[in-house]
Amino acid sequence: MGTIWPVLLFGLLLGMKHATEPDHVIAVSTIVSRTKKLSLSSLAGMFWGIGHTLTLLIVGMAMIAFERQIPERVASYLEMVVGVMIVILGIASFRSPMSMDHHRRGDIHHFHIKSTLIGIVHGLAGSAGMVLLTMTTVKGTWMAFSFILLFGLGTVIGMMLFTTLLGVPFVWMKVKRQAISQWMVKTVSLISIAYGVYYIYHITTEL
Repeated sequence: MGTIWPVLLFGLLLGMKHATEPDHVIAVSTIVSRTKKLSLSSLAGMFWGIGHTLTLLIVGMAMIAFERQIPERVASYLEMVVGVMIVILGIASFRSPMSMDHHRRGDIHHFHIKSTLIGIVHGLAGSAGMVLLTMTTVKGTWMAFSFILLFGLGTVIGMMLFTTLLGVPFVWMKVKRQAISQWMVKTVSLISIAYGVYYIYHITTEL
């Protein structure tokens, strides 16, 4: 029993590290850069983590239960979907009006859904690696479930911390320096587009 907790702690810490991978950070940044409240920046990370964790649990446990691996080619196509999503997020953020109001109930609800959907897409793309990691780290269905759950909790914590820190300069600039704030949002959008294109190209060269 004593050897279980270090393994689960490893999963938690690995999840926190996983949350800050470049494709995750850039995708969420397009949302965080447009928030007007720091609490919304934090919630963006939380809902991303929830969507990411749900996908990993459903797909990961299904694969583990049937003792199957996601084919490498399928995993590559799922990664390509992430690249396309990042490009779309960048374009949408660049073209959206600068005066976005997330304070209304409907806007906040849409904001949470968008963050969750981004997490779900990232979770689909990461399922293949998660299945392999879990199967080589722990044994047994309940241990696998616990490991993925703790990994997911780590991603929630890691992304919440990151989006909170990232949101500070954007929220402050919206209050103090509107012109600089607009420039920062456009810059984040262009970085997202460029990275998404690079990401797609990198995946296509491996197919």
